[in-house]
Amino acid sequence: MDSDEEMHDCYSDEDVGFGSDDKDLVDDDDDYVYGDEESDDSDDRPSHRQQNYTVLSEVDIEKSQEEDVARLSNVLSISRVDSCVLLCHYNWNVSKVHDEWFADEGNVRKSVGLLEQPVIILDARELTCRICFENYPRHEMSSVACGHQFCHGCWRGYIGTSVNDGPGCLTLRCPDPSCNAAVGPDMISNFVSDEDKEKYSRYFLRSYIESKRKTKWCPAPGCEFAVKLDMSNSNYDVCCRCTCSFCWNCMEDAHRPVVCETVAKWTLKNSAESENMNWILANSKACPKCKRPIEKNHGCMHMTCSAPCRFEFCWLCLGAWSNHGERTGGFYACNRYEAAKQEGLLDEDEKRRERAKNSLERYTHYYERWATNQLSRKKALAELQNIKIGKLEKLSIKLCLPETELKFLVEAWEQIVECRRVLKWTYAYGYYLPDTEDAKRQLFEYLQGEAESGLERLHACAEKELQSYFDAENPSGDSQEFVAFRTKLVDLTRITRNYFENLVHAFETGLKEVNSADNDQQAASSSESENHSSSGGRSKVATISSVSISMTVTEADYEDWRCSHCTFVNPKTTDTCGACENHI
Repeated sequence: MDSDEEMHDCYSDEDVGFGSDDKDLVDDDDDYVYGDEESDDSDDRPSHRQQNYTVLSEVDIEKSQEEDVARLSNVLSISRVDSCVLLCHYNWNVSKVHDEWFADEGNVRKSVGLLEQPVIILDARELTCRICFENYPRHEMSSVACGHQFCHGCWRGYIGTSVNDGPGCLTLRCPDPSCNAAVGPDMISNFVSDEDKEKYSRYFLRSYIESKRKTKWCPAPGCEFAVKLDMSNSNYDVCCRCTCSFCWNCMEDAHRPVVCETVAKWTLKNSAESENMNWILANSKACPKCKRPIEKNHGCMHMTCSAPCRFEFCWLCLGAWSNHGERTGGFYACNRYEAAKQEGLLDEDEKRRERAKNSLERYTHYYERWATNQLSRKKALAELQNIKIGKLEKLSIKLCLPETELKFLVEAWEQIVECRRVLKWTYAYGYYLPDTEDAKRQLFEYLQGEAESGLERLHACAEKELQSYFDAENPSGDSQEFVAFRTKLVDLTRITRNYFENLVHAFETGLKEVNSADNDQQAASSSESENHSSSGGRSKVATISSVSISMTVTEADYEDWRCSHCTFVNPKTTDTCGACENHI
């Protein structure tokens, strides 16, 4: 940008967008329409306002599960228990059960273990258990449809062990090794403890969700909600009712604007040993004699390897120290090394060490900022919970205002939490941005800097300025000062939200504005070259300038006014700047 005012233009309005030539996102136009609320592509762009998923509670899941069981039972004219066994076997695919049942009912019954007619046991006073081989009265023996009789004690042991072994109990078969008859939920509920019955119910419920292609459990520890995604949208970031935000596709933390593959690479890099090796390469050298890695821990270049080697050498050139002295630079320099460095005669190990050092420094730069925003997000999330739990009620009493009129505070902190998450992942995005694409890197760094600046402004307002009302003895909710604070915070929340939405969209489309600007600039340069071939033509303007200009919004696009002191955009209804309180 050519001035601070132009730099702020692309940040300040609710409907500022980033240009795109993506036909799937923009209708009939290669250029994004700025400041137009009725733009054709407004409904095609993912937004926090367009929720493309549904959070399901256990009650919702049980209701849907029971409907599938009842529907299958009615269609096939079978018992509820047999319907449960069939659905568990076919992973709750109702249509597949219908197709295979009506194609060959006998084969389905055989594979699942459902007998068409149960085996009738002759009435006898005593029966022999097929597991413990003890005789028991008839009423102490039970069997499934196959008629194989087992005592209640053996049934309890068999079923209890199966339940404790895991979800395999959902497809349990008769204890007789030669029998394939299914053991249904009725038998299991009759012979297990309350604890094991609860486990079985959990397995039964979770199997329903885990078999659905569009539904997954929330990965947060202890969370009992599931999320059903609308596959028509490419946005996989969802937020559960437990406040856990995650990517529905890869089940990692929500990570827009980076793709799942980048997250996988970044996570692996953070946890792998590769950076340890980079550190060793960058900060240690192998002893010229025994080849053990040595870290330099003092200022002098005179190194002595540990026992039993005890070889003395120069840290810089790795030559024997006996060949060094005042004529080679003394203890803190090495003329031989400096000369070799200037002449480009460094050996391959030294060059590799330099590359490792540069790589490590670059990774450290991005990782530190990624981790800092991660920590800031956790703190903001904790503050959001404090506001919801107690601070909002406390402030409501102090200001004599209903809590509904203070919801803008919750919205502001929710926006801060979300923006910290987005900003965190922009550093992973920047790390894997190719070094050869200079124009994209310049645009990325500019947009990221603007995002950081705007977020810090919102964060400071929500944190420091809000605290003054908690500290005041008798604050008034009707005072002009509080009304101005509310207006300022609401405006900052709106502006920051829209800027970050546009930022995410720009990164997700691969900063295509740069490619578009490059093509335009090449065409312009070619035309200019033809018109001024005799004088050599004019030099190409930097691509970043073209892109920045294409993102600039003029005053004519707004009904609001811009403060001449701080460039903050204010609503037309006020004559006082909401950011710096400057009067016009």
